[in-house]
Amino acid sequence: MIDYKKRKRIMGRSLKLGHCVCNPKEACPCDLFKQKNVCLCAGEREADAAEDVPLTKLVENAGCASKISQGDLKLALSGLPRVFDPRVLVSADTCDDAGVYSLSKTKALVQSVDIFTPLVDDPYVFGQIAAANSASDIYAMGGTPLTALSIVSFPIEKLSPRIMNKMLQGGIDKLREAGTVVIGGHSIKDSEIKFGFAVTGLINPRRIIANDKARRGDVLVLTKPIGTGVITFAAQIGRASERAVGAATRSMVELNRSASEIAVAMGLRAGTDVTGFGLLGHLSEMAKQSGVTVEVEAAAVPLFDETLDYIRHDIVSGAVERNREYSSQFVTVREGVDPALETVLYDPQTSGGLLLAVPAKRAGLLLRKLRAKGLRSAAVIGRVTAKSEGKIIIR
Repeated sequence: MIDYKKRKRIMGRSLKLGHCVCNPKEACPCDLFKQKNVCLCAGEREADAAEDVPLTKLVENAGCASKISQGDLKLALSGLPRVFDPRVLVSADTCDDAGVYSLSKTKALVQSVDIFTPLVDDPYVFGQIAAANSASDIYAMGGTPLTALSIVSFPIEKLSPRIMNKMLQGGIDKLREAGTVVIGGHSIKDSEIKFGFAVTGLINPRRIIANDKARRGDVLVLTKPIGTGVITFAAQIGRASERAVGAATRSMVELNRSASEIAVAMGLRAGTDVTGFGLLGHLSEMAKQSGVTVEVEAAAVPLFDETLDYIRHDIVSGAVERNREYSSQFVTVREGVDPALETVLYDPQTSGGLLLAVPAKRAGLLLRKLRAKGLRSAAVIGRVTAKSEGKIIIR
């Protein structure tokens, strides 16, 4: 029922100012009021607020493709004060996956935050992916996620609150699977949906897996296929098959827990996860921070089926080009590499796998352990060949 007294009071203020008090970019009365007799400023809502809506149609860049590019991010962060507190074991200085703060000789906090736009249409599944992706940074460092805070941007005046409820439920359920408790959160109104978590975990300071510890003689093992960015972009424009979307979705909701636990148990010290900056973006950071040259065998990189077909039909998001613009400065491509294969190496991943550096003689053992835990796509994709300022050679 409309509260006409409240509407008159609030709209009167807007009319006097010449601007809507809820959205100063609009005049009063706004188009919604003219068309549907609904004043959002007075707390009124559309009776038919959208509930069954494909989420990917509401955003410009889906998933981790919505991240600010590596180049722009480095410019934005340049000149900020460095952290000199001795209790900080890993800071933003090395562009690692999470920060680490020492509590004792055997215990430290590991913390990260991640948020992005929908890349699947189902809000519950989107919540699961957002949670798995947020926990991944903790796993990539070798930590155990303990608590999480949700972060939500949502067009609450246009969409049903039930959509937001399903997102949160998906995230809570996935984090429960990780043994992680959601203890609160924060939400704001926004024109686009964005969702993620700030996650805090524990880690043994002597067993940190960092992106600056790769050494000559190591081989690189990737635990999940890549191509989620290509597939979800294809789905966003109605060009992806259900089979491809299903395979990518199953991978994105899968936690990196098993891979992390195996890496820690084996005493590995170098690694990262592969997310929005693409395989080459995250690998370039590892190579630069470790001061090494790495060689990647393009044909050995595990891919989701149909990924190359989409690329060969020019189904490539703008995020690929943003990643290429920054990371290509570290990359040399040898003759004979399939251009489509090179392109997918820049593809932004959401809730991608771990990229681990392991001494060559232990690579076989690592692969056997990963595959025994169901990570059947895990593969050796390259090796560390020499010391340098940070280079990647694609063969």
